[in-house]
Amino acid sequence: MEQVVSARPLTSRTLETEAPPMSHFLTITEAAAEIRGGRLDPLDLVERCLEQIRKYEDRIHAWVLVDEEGARRSARELAAEEPRGPLHGIPVGVKDIVDVAGFPTKAGSPLRENHLAWEDAPVVTALRRAGAIILGKTVTVEFACFDPSPTRNPWSPTLEHTPGGSSSGSAAALALGMCLGAIGTQTGGSLVRPASYCGVAACKPTFGRIRRRGIVPVSYHLDHPGPMARTVGDLEIMLPCLMDNVDRVNVDFDARHGRQANDAPPPRLGLLEQFFMEEADEPIRQATRAALTRLRDSGATIRPVTFPDGFSQVQPMHRRIMAVEAAAFHREQFAAHRDSYGPKIAGLLDEGLTISGVDYAAALADQRRFRRMVGSLLDDVDALVMPATDTTAPATMETTGTPKFQAPWSCAGLPVVSFPCGVASDGMPAALQLVGRTNEETRLLEVARWCERRLAFDAMPPLCES
Repeated sequence: MEQVVSARPLTSRTLETEAPPMSHFLTITEAAAEIRGGRLDPLDLVERCLEQIRKYEDRIHAWVLVDEEGARRSARELAAEEPRGPLHGIPVGVKDIVDVAGFPTKAGSPLRENHLAWEDAPVVTALRRAGAIILGKTVTVEFACFDPSPTRNPWSPTLEHTPGGSSSGSAAALALGMCLGAIGTQTGGSLVRPASYCGVAACKPTFGRIRRRGIVPVSYHLDHPGPMARTVGDLEIMLPCLMDNVDRVNVDFDARHGRQANDAPPPRLGLLEQFFMEEADEPIRQATRAALTRLRDSGATIRPVTFPDGFSQVQPMHRRIMAVEAAAFHREQFAAHRDSYGPKIAGLLDEGLTISGVDYAAALADQRRFRRMVGSLLDDVDALVMPATDTTAPATMETTGTPKFQAPWSCAGLPVVSFPCGVASDGMPAALQLVGRTNEETRLLEVARWCERRLAFDAMPPLCES
């Protein structure tokens, strides 16, 4: 971590007070209730997070910077106020492609070493208005593409498994209780995949539901900002703060929070065995089947659903759109500073620069057709269900994994919620992802929470035991 503006490198000397002991990692749901009830001071919660960072950051590398004093100052101010919103006093990490005023937005690139954001991105403004404490900036892979970041997966006993990408720091920080919520982004699979590899939850909302201004772009037609947290219940608190007028969020908070204690009826789920179960490896298939059996035994209806014609074109169409739009954004800088780009993003940009306008237009037309077709899969079910990833986190730092299980839903623009469903036979977490109807995130989160409660995942990363 680096010294930037008010943020200082975190060391044992800069932690002025010892954090209180943690018997477990508090969720947003738990911490918000404790803060509102006067039983937990936001400053104590910040110190807990800082203690986790001090304990693990030298091995995990989840943070670009931590604003210790700024977080403490915000916590003291919030402790003296009436609750601003559902996230009052909750420490949150922000992926380092998102502008936070006074901090650099480095986007994992040496080309942005001297960048400084002059204002918050709207998504950060929304967090602050809801009462969140911005703890710092989390690591991203370079320009949110493919070249791996230095972040390590806390579930890896040897710290040699990828945490996924590109929201790698956000996922790893959540898995170790370094923050209670985080912001990530997804163009292909950059929310769902790292969350799944690191045993936490994520929501990719409907395309366009969260404003993207102040976020370094990858692809105009594919980029989705979204929340990450330890549980689906926490996502239910975070997401409305990012999408809605905060005044309406404040009015609805108590009713929404109360609804979390009540269960929705058992859902109707459409299982996409075609491609997803066929392409998953055996540990993922076993974990998925076990989870689906528990959901069926709890009352869920699960029936097979078949993809429409043309699904085989989704992956190449997604890649083409992403490559062209990334190349358009980076064109001048890439020409002038090619050697400063990592090999994988350089390959993507080279590819994008060679694609013709006719082929790009055809890919956009295919995307529109796919979006229309895929909506019909949800006519008779509450959500589609499938494994979130084709494997558990690969045992290498040379890759962030493949987006092939997540990219179709980024291309379709439909909302997705992922959450851990068990520990696979290789000792790494496995996850389910649910896909819902356009703009129906609330219903999708209700279905996901119903499933999450039946699966009752409560395993912790092995690193927590060290």
